[in-house]
Amino acid sequence: MALRLYNTLTKTKEEFTPLDAKNVRMYVCGPTVYDFAHIGNARPVIVFDVLFRLLRHLYGTEHVTYVRNITDVDDKINARAAVEGISIRELTERTANQFHEDVAALGCLPPTHEPRATEYIPQMIAMVERLIATGHAYAAEDNVLYDVSSKHDYGKLSRKSLDEMIDGARVEVAPYKKNPIDFVLWKPSTPEQPGWDSPWGHGRPGWHIECSAMSEALLGETFDIHGGGSDLIFPHHENEIAQSEGAHHGHSLAKVWMHNGFLQVEGEKMSKSLGNFVTIRELRENWKGHPWPGEALRFSMLRTHYHHPIDWTFDGLDESHKILWDWAGIFETEKTVTADHVPASVLDALSDDLNTPQVMTELHVLRRKGEIRSLLAALQFLGFSGERKYLRRDYVLSAEAGSYTITGQSAEMAISARRDLAERTFRAAVSSSHSDTPLPLLDAEINEQITARNGARKDKNFQEADRIRDELAAKGIVLKDSANGTTWEVKR
Repeated sequence: MALRLYNTLTKTKEEFTPLDAKNVRMYVCGPTVYDFAHIGNARPVIVFDVLFRLLRHLYGTEHVTYVRNITDVDDKINARAAVEGISIRELTERTANQFHEDVAALGCLPPTHEPRATEYIPQMIAMVERLIATGHAYAAEDNVLYDVSSKHDYGKLSRKSLDEMIDGARVEVAPYKKNPIDFVLWKPSTPEQPGWDSPWGHGRPGWHIECSAMSEALLGETFDIHGGGSDLIFPHHENEIAQSEGAHHGHSLAKVWMHNGFLQVEGEKMSKSLGNFVTIRELRENWKGHPWPGEALRFSMLRTHYHHPIDWTFDGLDESHKILWDWAGIFETEKTVTADHVPASVLDALSDDLNTPQVMTELHVLRRKGEIRSLLAALQFLGFSGERKYLRRDYVLSAEAGSYTITGQSAEMAISARRDLAERTFRAAVSSSHSDTPLPLLDAEINEQITARNGARKDKNFQEADRIRDELAAKGIVLKDSANGTTWEVKR
C-alpha cells in the first residue's frame, strides 16, 4: 500500500512521493529546554518517531534524515535561569538531558540531527539580511520585523482571518510596526540577556527564524515533511513559511505539513492552575500513586489517531499497561524477529496516515490468533521492546497460587488485580476449550474500535467506518449512534 499522509496545508490526505527517494527529509519542532517536558510534548515526539520508523522501512535507513531541534535561547529560559540563580547554559544543559532521558524511556529513536538554536546564530543573521534585501523585512529601533503585507498568501496554512491572527499571535503593540501582526526576526538584548553582535546591534533571534535557519542548513530550501503539534500551526509554522519562502524566492518550505491533535487530561485542558499538569518524568516516577513505564505511555498515545484530540486518563494508561504486560508475558520463546515478520496488515494501517488505532486492532487480532512472532515483530517495529523487564507492575501474578500477590496496594488495586486475573482466566478457558471460537473482546478493544470509527467518520471515510461497524457486528457487538455519541451492547 502506498503511503498516504494528511497535509494540513491542503486539508487533504495525499499519496506521499518524496522529492528524492534517496534522501527523504523531515523536520519536527522540538522542545524549548527550560523545564521538564509534559505529556503534550510527548505526543509529537512519539507520533513522528513512528513516522520516522516507517519512512526508514519504506526507503531504507540510510535514506531518511530526521531533524528535531532544541530551542536553547528563549525568554522563558532567561526567566527560569534567573529564578534558579544559575547560568542559562547550566539550565539548558540540564533540561536537555532530562528531555533525552524521558524520550528514550518512551522508546523513541534519536533523530538524525538535533541542532541547538545557539549553534546557528550566523545562519539566522544571514537569513534576516536576505529578507531585508528582498523587501520582506525591515529594521526599526534595534528590532528587525517581518513585513506580513509583503506576502500576498500569508495565512495559507492556518487559514485564519486577520482578527483571528491578531488574537492567536497575542501580538505586541509597538509604534514602530508597520502592521499589528508583523513579527520579530531579531530583537535587542540587555546586558543580562544572551546576545550576539549583528548588523542591527547586540541582540538575539526571534523564535520563528530559528527553525527556518536550522531546517535550511540541514535539509535544504525545500524538504518533504514538516511536523509538530496543532498548537504550532499559528503563528509558528505560518511564520516559518513566510520567512523561508521570502528568503528562497517563493520556493516552498515543506511539501507536506503534519500536525498532531491537542491533549487534555481527564476531560479538561491541561494547566497548572487546574492541578492536572503532568510531565513525562512525573508519570515515569509517580503519577496518582504509581510509577508508569515509558512503554505504557507510548502505547496509550498510539491508541488514538495522531490527527485527533486525545483525552489522557488514568484508566486508559492502566489499560495500556495491562495489555503490554499480558503480551510481553508470551514472548519467552520468541527472541529474534525482524521487520520481515511485520504483517502487511500492520504496515498497511501505518501507511494510511499512521492509522495507529487500526494497528491496535490488528495487534489484538494477532494475539487472538496466536501469531506471536508477528505480534512481537509488529511491537518492536512500533518501538516496543516486547520484554517485561521494561514494565513495572504494582502487583504480580503468582503462578503457584494462581492469584495475585498484592504488594502494599490499596483495596481498589487489589480488586482490580483480582478482576484482571479472573478475566484472563476466563479468556484462557475459552481459548483452550473452544479452539475455533474467537476470544470475547475486552471493553478497551471495543472502545478502541469505536474511536477509530469516529475518526473515520470525521474524516468522511465512511467505507472504513462501515467496515469497523460490520466487523464488530460479526463479533456480536452492536453499535448505537445518537446525539450523545456511540454506545454498544452485546447481541444476544
